[in-house]
Amino acid sequence: MSKRIAFFDSGLGGLTVLSKAMDELPNEDFLFFADTLHVPYGVKKTEDVKRFIHQSIETIVKEDVKAVVIACNTATSLAITELRDKYEIPVIGMEPAVKPAVEINRPTGKRVLVFATAITLKESKYIDLVRRVDDINIVDSLPLPELVEFCEALNFDNNVINDYFLKKLENYDLNEYGTVVLGCTHYPFYKRFLMKLLPKHIQIVDGSKGTIKRLTQILNANSICNLSGKHDVKFLCSNHSEEYLIKMKTALDIFRDIT
Repeated sequence: MSKRIAFFDSGLGGLTVLSKAMDELPNEDFLFFADTLHVPYGVKKTEDVKRFIHQSIETIVKEDVKAVVIACNTATSLAITELRDKYEIPVIGMEPAVKPAVEINRPTGKRVLVFATAITLKESKYIDLVRRVDDINIVDSLPLPELVEFCEALNFDNNVINDYFLKKLENYDLNEYGTVVLGCTHYPFYKRFLMKLLPKHIQIVDGSKGTIKRLTQILNANSICNLSGKHDVKFLCSNHSEEYLIKMKTALDIFRDIT
C-alpha cells in the first residue's frame, strides 16, 4: 500500500478536514490520529498542550506517512513552526478563515464573528493574523469551548445545541454581521444548526478548503500524489481505545452524511 497522509487532532474535529481531503484527493489513503488522552486542548495550559502535540506527531511519523496535516487550529497556533523544523516530511497547518471572511465583508461593511477555542483566540498566531488582515476593524471573536465537548460526546440534540447557541449569541446584534468563521475543526459538525439559527444573509466559512488546497499543492510540488489508491482510512488514538476508534468511524460517517 502507498504511504498515507496523516491527519492529527486532539479528538473528532479533524475529521471535518479529513472529509474534505477525501473529496478532493480520491486516490489517497489516509491515517487519522486523535490524542484522546488529552482532549480537549482548548482549555488546557499552553506548555502542556505543546508537549501533547509533539508526543502525538512522534507517534504518527513512526507510521511512515508522507505528509502530516495538523487538523486543529489550536495545535497549529502552538506548534506548527517547531514541527516543520523538526520533520523532513511536509507538515501542513491550518488557521481560522479570517482573511477570506474579511474580504467577503469588505464591500458590505458587515462584521465578521470568529468562533474558536479560548486558547486559539489568545495565542499570538491568531492575534497577528487578525492584525494583519483586518485593516478595517470588523473582526470579533467568541470562544465556544463547550461545543468541542458536545462534539466529542456526539451530542447533536436539537434542543441542547440550539439553546447553547442562542445563549452564546444573545448579546450580539446578528444583523451587523455578514460572516461567521468556524475557527475550530469540531465546529463544522454544527454548521447545519447555525444555518437555521443565523440570519440568511450570514455566510459560514471554515479553514478546511484552504488547508486541503495547500496540501494538494505540496503533494504535487513534491511529486508524491497517488495515481491510484483504495481511499482507505486507518484510525489511531493515543489511549488505544477500541470504543473511540468506533466513535471516530461513526463521526466521520455522520459528518459525510450531513455535508
